[in-house]
This record gives sequence, structure tokens and C-alpha cells, in this order.
Amino acid sequence: MEKQFQDFQKIFNGEFFTDSLHTSMYATDASVYRKIPKAVAYPLNERGIKQLVTFAETNGISLIPRTAGTSLAGQCVGNGIVVDVSKHFTKIISLDTEKRTVTLQPGVIRDELNTYLKPFNLFFGPNTSTSNRCMIGGMVGNNSSGTTSIQYGVTRDKVLKLKTVLSDGKEVFFEPLSKEDFLYKTQMDSLEGRIYKTLYNELISEETRQEIQKEFPKPEIHRRNTGYAVDSLLETSVFGDFNEKINLCKLLCGSEGTLAFTTEITLQLDPLPPQYTAMVATHYDTLEACLSDVIIAMQHNLHTCEMMDSVILDCTKKSKTYKPYRFFVKGSPKAILLLELKSNSEEDLKKQVEALLKSLKVSNHSYHSPVLMGNEIEMALELRKAGLGLLGNMVGDRKAVACIEDTAVSLEDLPEYIKEFSALMEKYGQEAVYYAHAGAGELHLRPILNLKEKEGVAYFRKITTDVALLCKKYKGSFSGEHGDGIVRAEFIPLMIGEKNYELLKRIKAVFDPQNIFNPGKIVNAFKMDESLRYKIDRDEPIIETLMDFSDSEGILRLAEKCNGSGDCRKTAEAAGAMCPSYHATKNEKDTTRARANALREVLTNNEAANKFNSKELKEVFDLCLSCKACASECPSNVDISTAKAEFLYQYNKANGVSFSNKLFGKSTKLNKMASNFPKVSNWFFSNGFTSKMIKNIGGIHQNRSLPKISIKSFSKSIQSNKNQIVKKYSVEKKINKNVLLFVDEFSNYLDAEIALDSFLLLTGLGYTVTVIDTLDSGRALISKGLLDEAKRETNSNVLFLKEKVSKEVPLIGIEPSAILSFRDEYLRLADDKPSAKHISKHTFLIEEFLAAEIENGNISESQFTLDEKQIKIHTHCHQKSMSNQKVTFDILNLPKNYKPTIITSGCCGMAGSFGYEKEHYDVSMKIGELKLFPAVRKTAEDTFISANGTSCRHQILDGTGRIALHPITILKRALII
Repeated sequence: MEKQFQDFQKIFNGEFFTDSLHTSMYATDASVYRKIPKAVAYPLNERGIKQLVTFAETNGISLIPRTAGTSLAGQCVGNGIVVDVSKHFTKIISLDTEKRTVTLQPGVIRDELNTYLKPFNLFFGPNTSTSNRCMIGGMVGNNSSGTTSIQYGVTRDKVLKLKTVLSDGKEVFFEPLSKEDFLYKTQMDSLEGRIYKTLYNELISEETRQEIQKEFPKPEIHRRNTGYAVDSLLETSVFGDFNEKINLCKLLCGSEGTLAFTTEITLQLDPLPPQYTAMVATHYDTLEACLSDVIIAMQHNLHTCEMMDSVILDCTKKSKTYKPYRFFVKGSPKAILLLELKSNSEEDLKKQVEALLKSLKVSNHSYHSPVLMGNEIEMALELRKAGLGLLGNMVGDRKAVACIEDTAVSLEDLPEYIKEFSALMEKYGQEAVYYAHAGAGELHLRPILNLKEKEGVAYFRKITTDVALLCKKYKGSFSGEHGDGIVRAEFIPLMIGEKNYELLKRIKAVFDPQNIFNPGKIVNAFKMDESLRYKIDRDEPIIETLMDFSDSEGILRLAEKCNGSGDCRKTAEAAGAMCPSYHATKNEKDTTRARANALREVLTNNEAANKFNSKELKEVFDLCLSCKACASECPSNVDISTAKAEFLYQYNKANGVSFSNKLFGKSTKLNKMASNFPKVSNWFFSNGFTSKMIKNIGGIHQNRSLPKISIKSFSKSIQSNKNQIVKKYSVEKKINKNVLLFVDEFSNYLDAEIALDSFLLLTGLGYTVTVIDTLDSGRALISKGLLDEAKRETNSNVLFLKEKVSKEVPLIGIEPSAILSFRDEYLRLADDKPSAKHISKHTFLIEEFLAAEIENGNISESQFTLDEKQIKIHTHCHQKSMSNQKVTFDILNLPKNYKPTIITSGCCGMAGSFGYEKEHYDVSMKIGELKLFPAVRKTAEDTFISANGTSCRHQILDGTGRIALHPITILKRALII
């Protein structure tokens, strides 16, 4: 195929890749499967898709359609060409507010669609746990449902019209048809005509219709997606005495891209939900008690009825991000139901809540039922949403496996079904994980298995088979909303009967005679226990690292923690900073998921002595800004930033360190030398001719300004003026507290004024300050993979500080990336682990320290000016990941008339040296333009811009011309002396 691919690449209207990096990145989705595709295509438009269909048909190769790739059942993996429409098919084409319909391309993200629709008081109801990155095309392919289905239905209920490319390359629309129009199409001499004729001939048979009604899941189970939805076509004017028009969109919805390739989608929308909302979070000591209350709760007009069990709740205890979201959890419940009510009036809502609580009190199954309001509801739902990713954060090879997690039964059958299911799990010695759309009769049930071992894979099949039989017993749907994919397609004959399965095969054959559309899914299925992500009973590769990855049981298992759920594919429109390079490029290659996938593939399959010596890894890590958002925002905490540092170290061992990386990595020594001649140095940095030379030598982009050296370093300032400064800023009321002020290498030589402001502010507030200004944090060394030297600095710093730092005498830092290294990389680099851990527990950003002191009553607003000031805050990425933004807000909110607000920006785009480097400059500035730069430009000139990162301040200056101040400088200026 190589020549055919090369020829096709020349004419293809889009991007086409056959390299090992792209094919390995797309070998997995969010399922347990791995199939290396032959190529990856990003079509620019419909012409590109038609070209792909023609090429596939001519060359006998398959097409695997893909949007966000968050499928849990293996729908998006295959050995053909993966066709990713998420990058270019992202347009909302038209909106009809009167008919409440919208037409869009398949790559539109669900939440972003609703943001667009909100001003028109409309929204698209189906709401998955992946709604901030999942795309409408994928939702149509899987017939997605989500938390709102009990009120607003499933995706199949909302799809009105599909524009598709059939397997013959022809463009065809599917939409509602009268009986006459349908019969007319059966006479057409085309593939479209043959499709209509076949469906008519098959379903007009009374025997066939009876067989469908007999074997398909109960019709009251609205989450049913087993096989092709032929049952949804029966109650129409074509096949009975019904007024309902027939619409083949219902058949294509849930077909997982196996029948046609969709290029446009028209959806029915709903008016926005009622304005007022409350949520009752009922707590249960047993799962049985919880399930018994589902039927009682569903007698009320619920908008949400979600369940999460103790396993999910226990996972959230360990998550930095989600631990605060547990505020409503009391005791150790076995399960919690989240019951949401809505109304257009507060009075009616109150009555609904009272009625629900009364019913729950009568049932007497729950022990605690707090009522959540406002933002509390979102936090509770986010806790529930986080379940999938958090389960992937289990350390080790035993994981909660998606195989039986999509079963749906009628509500009346739910308690007995779960009782039998629990008995099955007990039989297999499994601890099941329950989290669910309980109100829809669907529970996401996951056994915990090790699919690296034969025994685990055997259980994988046995458990799935037994649960399929159990589901069939209750006439349930084995695929509720996640689709059949690979994991469940093999069981379709069991679930709907052999006769109906043969019908599905004939439908597939007429739509796709050469089997080019996503083969192995729904019919003629791949084996569910083959093509797994990991080789069974493999010899684990031994991978030596300089950094300590024992918290993940090694760097390979760190990569393996990524389950593919794709949280890193959310765009800049969503909350958070992950993943800034993807925000700018929209390339899968630039996601945390892709980096984890590539790292896993290379470390597992690379036979070289130095497994890290890989051009694929070099490429995939190139645009990682080491922002550390993935360490907290990824529910599985896949810390790619740390993995990148280790990769660079190992790669450098084989390839050497570039001059540019040496320059940036050892910048502390250079800045220290330059500080001896600051005026001369700054002249060289700012003079047009010499500045250009320096940039050329250092690999710095010519549009980037160079940072200035402080005229007098902090060390020199404090040595010559300390007594006068202390005397001037001394206060009568001393706080009986000593602090160590860590003046890092950036603050000492580049931002001496900020270091001085920090010293003055702390002194002026009554603290006894001991300055630590002789240490290099090693941040620049770490970022460039110079880990030998970083380790020496770490060990030296730990030795120096271990007897000085304590609960009573904390270590306080100014530059987030430097001081937070003590809480992060030092724990991986230090030889003296106990001392490093001790120091980390008592190390704080200066904002963290001051915010805590304000809360303790040691600092008050009376110590600060009454002047009025507007402040816009941008915080450093490492602070967002390892601390929080609120501490900066809190300290700037202390002066009575200061009005701070946080800019909802992600990464600024500078990220240490990243934004200086000529090859990264454009991406750096594009990241800044996503949110930060526009927000700064909108502010009035007399508004303070606050940014605590030295890189952030430089980026703001270069991107907007505005000077940003460290929050400590702002607060120090407000201090009344």
C-alpha cells in the first residue's frame, strides 16, 4: 500500500500521515483495545471525505471515523485509515430559532454548541460525562445519552437530518419521509434506492417485525443501543397504521459509522431548562437501599437521577482537584443518589424539594439527604463526572475495565438485576464499581481486572458473557449509551436473537457492500478478548530512570494510567489550562493523551538499549509546555510534564544537549555573571545589533524581547540596606512568627524589586524574616532535562534547609515555578526522601502563606490603604496545578476598596524558555491570544494587571505592551507604613 498512500497523499484534500507516531497515537481510544491503523487522515472538507471513500473502495481498505476518540467500547480503533474530523469539521452552519433546529458539522463540541445556543434560550439536551470535549458526530455514532436523558431523551430522539457520504462516494441526505416519499425512493436506481428497497422488503414482513419485538430490549428502556435500531423504524406510517414519518437517521444514529460517513447533522433543540434548581444528595449504607429509592425518586419530576458508589467516592479523596468537591459527603456512604429538581419559580421548587424529601423520609432507606443549591450542584455533578478518569488513576495493573458498564434495564427490574449482578461479582471475587444514570435504569458496572495476565483476560470474557446472559434474562439493553464497539458486538446475536442478527448483516451489506466503513463493529465482530492494549503475560520492560516514579510503579505505568478519556482535548473555551498546545494547534499530537500513548508505545515496543532515544518521543514532547495542568486536571493525574523532564534527560544522554538548551538550562549562572555588570548587560540585551546576535546564538525568536537584569540584585540590595529597611518597616506589634523567604534565582537577578517588596511586606506586617538567597531551585535545569545537575542542586538544597524549615518556620517563595519545585520534583530527585517530604509539607507560595495568615486573623484590612483599585489577576500554571488561584484573589481582596477579579485564562504561553525559542514562538503567542491577551487589552489603563510568574509578566508585556505586577508588589504598595 505504500505507493498508493504516497500517490493519494499528493492529491488528498487534507492531511495524511502514515508515520509511526501518528499511527501509534490513533491505535487506541478510551477502551482496552489497540489496533495500529495503516494511516491517519484529517480531511479538510467533504471533498476530502469523498476522496477517502473512493480510495478505500478502490483499494479494499477500511475507514474508521473519529471525532474526540473518547469511545469506551473500541469504536474508534481499526487497522485501516482513521479519519479524524475533529480538527476541520467544526462549523455551526445554521440555526432556526423558530423551528428550534441547528445544522452543524460532526466536530462541534457538545458544550460549545450549548454555549452558542444559550443566548437564544435553546440547548441540546443529551449530556455525556465527556461533554466539554465530546463531539456531536461521536454522540450520533454512539447514540449518547448522559445525565439529562430522563427529561430530554437520547441523541436518537434529537437527530432530524443527516448529510452523508455513502460507500459509493455519493452524497445523500437522510430525513423524515412520508410513506409516499419513502416508497418513491425504493424505485431509485442507485445505492440509496437499494437501501430503501431492502429496508422495505425486510421490515414489511409481519414475521420479521414480531421477531424484532420479541427479542429486542423492552421499548420502555429508552437507553437501548444494541445493534442497529431497526425497532425504531417499525412504529411509522410505512410499516403500520401510524402517523409518524419514517426517518433513517434513527437507524444511522448508534450505527458507529458502519453504514455511512456523516458530514452534517441537523438537531432538534429544546428550550433552556427551568431557571431554579435544587439537588437532593441522598446517602445510603447499602447499594440495595439506594436502588430501592430510585423508583420512589423517579415518581417525582426529576431532571437528574445519578448514582455513585463508595469506590468512586474513595477515589475522589486522593484527587487534588476533586477533594474539595466532596463537601456534601457525610460519613462513608456505600452509595449516593444525586436527585435534581428544576422549576421556573422558587416557590414551586421549594414545594418539589419538600415533596421529594417527604417521600424519601417515608421510604426510610437513606441516612442523610442534604439539599444542594447553586454552584454546589455543579460541584456534585463534576464529582460524578470525574468517575471514569479517576478510576483510571488506580496505581498498578488492576483497573476498572469497561466491558459490562453499559447495561440498561427497566426501572422495575433494577433492584433484582443488581442483586443478581452482585452475586455474579461475588462469584468471581470481584469488587465491582457502580456509578450510574440510575433514573434511566442504567448502571455503569466495572469489574477490576488485570488485562495483562491470562487469568484477567479469561475473567474479562467470562464476566462479560455472564452479564450479557443476565441482561438478556431481563430483556435489557447490553449497550445503553456507550455503544457495542468491539467489547459488546460479539454478543449481539445473543442479545437480539440470530434471526435479527442476520437482518442486521443484510442491512450492513446493502449500505456497505465492500465493508469499508468501520468493520468489526456491530456485525462480523472482532473478538472481544483480542487486540487488547497490552500483550498478555508479557515480560515487563525494565526502565531505569533518574527521577523516582515509584508513586506510579515506574514511568511506564505513569503512561499507562492514561485511559484515553481525552480530558486533555477540551479547548480553550472550557475551564482549566490543559492542554495549552492542543488549544493552539487542535492536533491530537499535542494532547496529554497522545504523549502518554507515544510514551507507552515506545517504552513497551522499542528494543533499543536507551528506549527514550526516539524521534517519535522527541516530536510528541516538543510542544509540551510543562505547565503541569495534566498533573491535576487529568482525572488520572498523568503528569506528562515530569515525564518530559525524564525523557529529555535520557534523550540528551544519547544525543547531547543543544547549545540553546544549555543556555536556558544554566541561565542562573549567566544571570549571576550579568548582574555584576547590569547596565552593560542590559545594553547588550536591548541594543538592536547585539540583541539580534544574542537571539541568533541562543535560538531565540527575533520578535521576543530579552529580560533585563536588575540594576542591583536582591542579594546586593539587602546586604547594603537591610538595617535601614528593617528600621523603616518595623512595626510596634510584632507577630511572633519567623519565616524563611526563599529568594529564587529569577527573583534575585531579574526581579530584585519584587523580592525586595516581598521582604518589605512581610517585615511591615510584623514577621521576622530570614532571607535564603544563595540557592538555585534547579527549575531551569529540570525543564531542559539537565537532571544530573538538578539532582545535585536538590540534594544540596535539602541538606541546607532540612534543619531550618519547620511548621513553626515555613519556607516561603515568590516565583511559583521555583518554590513549588520543593513540593513536586524534589520528591522525585532527592536522595534524602524523608527530609524532602518534611520540607515540602512546610513550603508555601507567599500568597498561600499570607492568605492563611489573613484567615487566622494575623493580617487585617486596617493595615492597608483605603484607595480604590481595579485588579485583573492571571496566575502561574504551576500555581493552578499545585495550589489554587483563590489565595492570590484573597490577598488582593484584603484592602477594603480593592476589587480583584481572576482572568479565566489557561497558560500564558511563555512557560519558561518555551516562548523564547524561535521554533515555539508562534505557538506561544497563539496560546496567549486565546484568552489572556484579549482579557488584558480590554482592561482600563489604570487597572492593575497582576501576574506572579516572571514568564507570565514577560509574555503579557510582549503580547499586549502592558506591564504586569506581582501581587506582592501590589499589596506592598497598599501597605500603610
